Amino acid sequence: MTNPLHDALIAPQIDRTDPLLITETGEISGAGFAAMSHRFAHALTGLGLKPGDRMAVQIQKSAEALALYGAALATGVVFLPLNTAYTPDEVAYFVENAGAALLVGDPAAAEVLEPVARRFGAGFQALDGAGQGSLADLAAGRPDSFDAVSRDRDDLAAILYTSGTTGRSKGAMLTQANLLDNAQVLAEAWRFTDSDVLLHMLPIFHTHGLFVASNVSLLTGGKMIFLPGFSADRAIRWLPQATAMMGVPTFYTRLLDDPRFDRALSGHMRLFTSGSAPLLAETHRQFEERTGHRILERYGMTETNMSTSNPYDGERRAGTVGPALPGVEVRITDPETGEPLPQGTPGMIEVRGHNVFKGYWQMPEKTAEELRPDGFFITGDIGVIDEAGYVTIVGRQKDLIISGGYNIYPKEIELLLDEQPGVLESAVIGVPHPDFGEGVVAVIVPAPGGEPKPAELEAAISSRLARFKQPKRYVVQDVLPRNTMGKVQKNLLRERFKDSFRQS
Repeated sequence: MTNPLHDALIAPQIDRTDPLLITETGEISGAGFAAMSHRFAHALTGLGLKPGDRMAVQIQKSAEALALYGAALATGVVFLPLNTAYTPDEVAYFVENAGAALLVGDPAAAEVLEPVARRFGAGFQALDGAGQGSLADLAAGRPDSFDAVSRDRDDLAAILYTSGTTGRSKGAMLTQANLLDNAQVLAEAWRFTDSDVLLHMLPIFHTHGLFVASNVSLLTGGKMIFLPGFSADRAIRWLPQATAMMGVPTFYTRLLDDPRFDRALSGHMRLFTSGSAPLLAETHRQFEERTGHRILERYGMTETNMSTSNPYDGERRAGTVGPALPGVEVRITDPETGEPLPQGTPGMIEVRGHNVFKGYWQMPEKTAEELRPDGFFITGDIGVIDEAGYVTIVGRQKDLIISGGYNIYPKEIELLLDEQPGVLESAVIGVPHPDFGEGVVAVIVPAPGGEPKPAELEAAISSRLARFKQPKRYVVQDVLPRNTMGKVQKNLLRERFKDSFRQS
């Protein structure tokens, strides 16, 4: 009997005596982690869960939370990690849609989550950020070993719900092969070994923290400094013990704001990677000047895991997400016709490979809309591929602005604005306009001490952009709204500024 993910990620830990997880309260060996996972596996089977059953999990990051993922792999239970910021109403949708057999939540939320589980015929168990709760009590005293159930490569391992800003979230079905093959490719591409110590400050309800960071470390036998979240203080305290760090752009901008973060602190590091949101070219440049390291930026999404990456050896180009990873094909197509476009022409990014999901849970129509018969997934991202194969993300299709019949890609304008003196970053959106259909609005965040003036910005870009692309309104505000993974929430900006051009 085989169980691909358990055999590759959990089983190798069983006899491992050195630390796997280094936390703020102590260390857990590989063997200790495997035993914890297996005790939870016994608890899940004791609750009646069977292979293929879905388990929705909305809990704080902890060693026990990661071990619960290991237990799901061992038992064949399909893992559904949920953002800890979701409201009970949102959790109710996921539990109902997935037909979850069990909901695991924080004890502090039991009063509102237990009725949600009961309403849809699911059980409820509690587990908090300290690893305590009713599920931990059920696991206590259970055997440290567990005979992992047999799973095929095409069997579901997880369902991750998209963070879509319109309509209901869709459950992306990820198989054993999707997760294992992608982890193996990343481990090779980024040169991870059992000598690595990964500074892990990402959430584990998201593909970045769970299926990239954790899977790669478990697969290669390295250690993880497993922290509940990011702060500059935490990062600076633990960096001397790490060899690699995976982060989102916000991690790096916050570190650059701290004078303690310097070349001496980071000189021993092997690798910094960034993903989940675009990294500003300016951040890339400042980071290299400060530390001597070039951040490795890559590209992935819920439905595809990781698809492209700047090279470990070779040129890491700021503003790009690198070429396709081994075993992955990337093409650019016309968003309207689906026909391939010439190299260098912006269009829809489509991806095919071992990394691409199986489809959307109980949504065959959506699956057919976004997953082509030839296996290419329509990402919804607009991008361009250069002569060397490097992919540059231009923007999301839903962020495309159509003004006076012309297509406008916000990223092109944002890159110019971000270069201007006094500008930290920008977000360009389209909002209703009585004459043009949509008008371009530029939201500007000043750099520390900067005071960007709309008239000066307008003058600076006027000779570099066609008139129809130029913003018709500039707004200066302190910050841009972002989700938990650092992505700018342009839907909130569009709502806020929707009346910018409304005629009175």
